[in-house]
Amino acid sequence: MRNVIAFLMVAWGITVNAEEAKEIKYKTSADKSMQSAMFYAPTSKEAVPLIVALHSWSANYKQKRYKDIETWCIRNGWAYIHPDFRGPNKKPEATGSELVVKDIVSAVEYAKTAANIDDSSVYLVGTSGGGYTALLMAGRHPEIWAGVSAWVPISDLKAWYNECKKSNKRYHKDIEASCGGAPGSSPAVDKEYAKRSPLNYLKNAKGLTLHINAGINDGHKGSVPISHSLLAFNEVAEPKDRLSKEDISFLVEKASVPTKLKSDISDPSYGTKKPLFRRTSGEATITIFDGGHELVAQAAIAWVQQIYNEKKKHDTHKRY
Repeated sequence: MRNVIAFLMVAWGITVNAEEAKEIKYKTSADKSMQSAMFYAPTSKEAVPLIVALHSWSANYKQKRYKDIETWCIRNGWAYIHPDFRGPNKKPEATGSELVVKDIVSAVEYAKTAANIDDSSVYLVGTSGGGYTALLMAGRHPEIWAGVSAWVPISDLKAWYNECKKSNKRYHKDIEASCGGAPGSSPAVDKEYAKRSPLNYLKNAKGLTLHINAGINDGHKGSVPISHSLLAFNEVAEPKDRLSKEDISFLVEKASVPTKLKSDISDPSYGTKKPLFRRTSGEATITIFDGGHELVAQAAIAWVQQIYNEKKKHDTHKRY
């Protein structure tokens, strides 16, 4: 049947881009081990941008969540890498560990040796547990990224542990396994929660182009309350732009935008997941959209493309 379909496609002049990311191994500076990733490198004499996509909480580098982004990169001649960074977040070696941080840095370095990468155009995208790790990498290594797009992220492991415990979601067991116990078990355990939580590093990301997104219903129908995104934004925002505790509580508990914060937002890239609230402070933007615990791939692509085009325009003006 597949051969018949292939024959008909050729006969009718239909072509499909057969290129895709391939599985590779690279050496990480973390412990000199070989780590896995899916990688695509275009053949180009000119330096090309790179998108780094981070898998979600319980997944690994074979996750298909970013297929639309991978396909977009291939069609537009961008490089793409989807690293494993120790797999699912349920062990000490994973979940924002020092190994994870160095694995991701090393994945970028690998891409630069395997393709002609524009150092000033490396973008990071992550969803859920990948959004969590994207925020962590924004704070730990802001110098690497031209922009970071974090979707429905976790920003505080202790808070999320308590939220999962209260709502009887299994993720609290993963966090315990990663950090050595429940919060308050010992000073050593509490230190693990702190050093693996993005909120404790995000001040370093002030000035980095940051794109934080959450669905208004997450935490109700999804696993991560939108307070994690709102508090992450507050860490990088100017004092005048930060959301108050009262506004955050309203957004989280009511799954609705307070009247005083409502405005008409037009952004077709979100499709049916219309933005309900958006605020920008410096280079950081928070968007709460009409959805749940999810990535809107076209919106992430549109944002990365916009940032890149603005950079190209700026670079052109500098030359002339």
